[in-house]
Order: sequence, then structure tokens, then C-alpha cells
Amino acid sequence: MKSLDPRVTRLPHIGEVKLKKSLDQFGTFEVFVQAKEGKAFQHEGAIHAPNLEMAYVLAKETFTRRFTCVSIYVVDTRDVFVSPTTEGNKSAYDLIAKNVEGTIKQTFEIYHLPKRGKLHVHVGSVEASSPEAAMINAKELFGTGKIVYNIWAIEHNKIRFTSSEDKDLWNTLPEKKFRDASDYKGGDKLKEFLERVKN
Repeated sequence: MKSLDPRVTRLPHIGEVKLKKSLDQFGTFEVFVQAKEGKAFQHEGAIHAPNLEMAYVLAKETFTRRFTCVSIYVVDTRDVFVSPTTEGNKSAYDLIAKNVEGTIKQTFEIYHLPKRGKLHVHVGSVEASSPEAAMINAKELFGTGKIVYNIWAIEHNKIRFTSSEDKDLWNTLPEKKFRDASDYKGGDKLKEFLERVKN
């Protein structure tokens, strides 16, 4: 009997290879948030979307509804160049091999994972001909002193930044207290309820 459940009907039969439809699976995009002007951008999570513009809209709805922020940007996960991850007292910069610089240079945004279990934080930009070369250049600028467990290099041109026109998206957030989880005052309401039940 044929199932009416689309999750079942789209499964291939044993031995059959079924090609996915073009929109059957969305792409993955990484989301970065800037909480306040002057603060570093921080990796917040991932979003699934059909394209970069839609990823930007969904990222705004997913990651900025409950707290105030001034800017976000998104980038296709495939455009994030990731270094090996280290353990203990070894820095990820120690695992990056030297490579030959090309002639055409572009800007790369560099992110560090300063602690295991934390989020990647933006440390600055470098000019390089490849992501590997960007990490070598970043080692000289940002890799001294502290242990870095993982490094990301993202080509600046591949990022969907918040533009000056988009800034209006966040202008009303401070007044919209209902979006701030702390304004629900759940603890106070629970205490008040318990007092009522007791009496």
C-alpha cells in the first residue's frame, strides 16, 4: 500500500538512488552577532535557508528576537575555512603550515576560539591570497601570547553584512521590552503565585 506520508514516499527503495529536488534541502549558513557598537562580532549559530538573503532574514528572526543587538552578518558554511582544533596547551596556529603567497590578495576576517565550549570571536582582518595564507598572516598579528584552540578565516566578500539601510531593523528593539526575556519577570510571577496559593 502506498503511504500518504511524504516523509515515507520520498525515501528511496532498497537499492534505488533517488536524486534530491533542488529545494529539498536548504543550505547551511553561519550567523555572527554584534551585541553593542564597538564590541567584537561573535559566532551565534547556524541557520538553514535557500540563499544568502533569506539566511540573513531568518538569522535576524532566530537570533535577535530576544535581545538587543546592533548588527549581524551571515556567510555560507562552505565559505568558512577552518583550522585543525587543538587540545591542552597547544595553539591552533602551531598546526598551520607555511604556504606560498599568491599575487592577488583579498581581505579575510579572522575568528578565534579562545576556550573550548565557547563561541568563536572576531579578532581582526588580514590581507592574503588564500585562507591558509590568511591564517599565517593572522598568526603574526593575533597569534602571540594566548592559546587559540581553533581559527576561522572567512573571505570578506562572501559575507552578507548589515548595511546602513538595514540598521533600522534594530532601532525599535530597545522599546520593545516584550522581546527581552528578563522583562517577563518569571521569578517574580512565580513568587506571587506561590504566595497566593499559600493564603
